[in-house]
Amino acid sequence: MAVSVRDVAKKAGVSVGTVSNVLNHPDKVSGKAVVKVQEAIDLLGFVRNDAARQLRAGKSRSIGLVVLDVRNPFFAEVARGAEEAAEEHGLSVLFANSDENSVREKNLLVLFEEQRVAGILVSPLTSELKEIERIRDRGTPVVLVDRKSKNKNFSSVSVDDVAGGFLAADHLIQIGKKKLMFAGGPMEIQQISDRLKGAKEAADAGHVKLEVAVTKNLTVLEGRALAAEILARPKESRPDAIFAANDLLALGIIQVLVVAPDISIPKDIALVGYDDISFAGSALISLTSIRQPSLLIGAQAVELLIQETEGAKDFKTRQVVFQPELVVRDSTRPQ
Repeated sequence: MAVSVRDVAKKAGVSVGTVSNVLNHPDKVSGKAVVKVQEAIDLLGFVRNDAARQLRAGKSRSIGLVVLDVRNPFFAEVARGAEEAAEEHGLSVLFANSDENSVREKNLLVLFEEQRVAGILVSPLTSELKEIERIRDRGTPVVLVDRKSKNKNFSSVSVDDVAGGFLAADHLIQIGKKKLMFAGGPMEIQQISDRLKGAKEAADAGHVKLEVAVTKNLTVLEGRALAAEILARPKESRPDAIFAANDLLALGIIQVLVVAPDISIPKDIALVGYDDISFAGSALISLTSIRQPSLLIGAQAVELLIQETEGAKDFKTRQVVFQPELVVRDSTRPQ
């Protein structure tokens, strides 16, 4: 049988209210009482029922985080930044993966709401935010992660992906490439369409061709499949540069091209990825990438959520937008 608060109170010779204060408001209890209660807890092996506490309080000490793809190290770093910031506020982070599936995303959001989390951080799949708005309007604070709130009705933390797309394509143009390819998908993901928009702007400004290869997802396997398709083309039909919408896709492309007998990277085909994950710099041919401050994105999202949960009367939503950075490596650097 589980040890109860009453058992602890009896063992310590104090009231149930004193035990409750030791557990929840130790500053209101004398040092002597705290010692007696803690000794009783240790002797009896008492474990507090946090679910019951949450039920009474109406919310938990956890934050829900829903990301697009848990396989992408970028989101793992975002989660790490969120966890570090949450810990400073005595909160924990519950990490969930929508797997780029709108039904799964909705179910996870509802689950977190039912668990009475203190708030939700979400990287939404599409620009359709009605379900997220309903959850927020019912009382659960929500902050958008890796996505800007265009109408400013949510606090958000994002990176200027249009600028990032421009940086990537412009870099390829500056090293002399004329037949660019943008690879990424699905286009319903706002970050991907924004990166394509920036690439198109750079291609138009540089008067070069930009081919768009829409992929099913942003995985290494999808990159390998795209590279195989490119190799099957006549040489004159191949792009001389590829901007991949994330690093995993780019690394998959490199894995195939690097063993092709008639392809030299970056001479024949140069590559730029996006996110600057840890694997980018350690690939067989190190990958030029657009860096996002992943740890800062997660940490800043938690700080915005804390500000909203504090419920200041003059609270206004904030949109934090970081600027991306080009990191040049061997995949675009002439040997």
